[in-house]
Amino acid sequence: MPMYQVKPISGGEIKVDLPTCMYKLPNVHAQQGNSWPSEHALQNGEVDPAVKALEARQDEIMRKLYELKAAVDGLAKTVTTPDADLDLTVSSSLSSHSPTSTTFKGTTDLDTLLGKDLGALRDIVINANPAQPPLTLLVLHGLLCQRFRVLSTVHVHSSVSGVPSHLLSCLGPRPADSYARQHFQLGFTLIWKDVPKLQMKFNVQNMCPIEGEANVARFLYRLLTPYPSDPARATLVDSWVDTAFFQLAEGSAKERAAVLRALNAALGRDAWLAGPELSLADIACYCCVLQCGPASSTPANVQRWLKACDNLGHFSPAKPLLQ
Repeated sequence: MPMYQVKPISGGEIKVDLPTCMYKLPNVHAQQGNSWPSEHALQNGEVDPAVKALEARQDEIMRKLYELKAAVDGLAKTVTTPDADLDLTVSSSLSSHSPTSTTFKGTTDLDTLLGKDLGALRDIVINANPAQPPLTLLVLHGLLCQRFRVLSTVHVHSSVSGVPSHLLSCLGPRPADSYARQHFQLGFTLIWKDVPKLQMKFNVQNMCPIEGEANVARFLYRLLTPYPSDPARATLVDSWVDTAFFQLAEGSAKERAAVLRALNAALGRDAWLAGPELSLADIACYCCVLQCGPASSTPANVQRWLKACDNLGHFSPAKPLLQ
């Protein structure tokens, strides 16, 4: 049985005066069931237009941040090093050649060779002396432009002056979208600087500089196509590369004559120096033969090989540097 009854303290609905200085929320206790006020109802999974606008704004901010990060990371590879005392930016280029125009049949993956980009442009920075233009690297640069989207830039270091115009424009004209770094796969920065030996820097935090045109050429060539898997053929390529740079380019007249005889003998057996197709051995030897100047006593097989290289069109970027 009930013990006792207590009268209700208040009766009916309690009205509370709410402040009007901020904003109002619907009274959840006054709603019937799970229904929401009509002004907040969204049917069939629709998203509030205000939320859509907020998401679009966030996407635009993230896109701008990505572009800024890519630009800063690319510049940091040159600005944060002592070798990046740049006082003149000259040109950039993006090749419009078809990727299928190159003779290299192998395929390479930049992520495998150079690591994940993580939003930053992979920038290869090369310091070269204008008194010794790196013809081999310009040929490889042209081939890289046929395979990848390359942002190429030429700078002049404060240690040199009076750089000829054909060296300033050796990588071609500036593309219209040269500042949108996220549109490119690879950066190729050439700095004309007073250095005793050509230097290349790719990752200033995890990689020491690579010195010597032969070693830099090997690095760039591996971005185009895998090195020969046959050890004998790979050794033959390396042997011709060393012969080109240490005997043809830097050797005495007697050494150069001996190399020309060796070239003539090798080219009498095959059309190319290290196999059935063009390789780094042909690129290096061709450029070093050009640097040595025309020889009246060039053997017949070497002359035929030089014409075959000219017909490919890959070596046209190197010839203006010999002026």
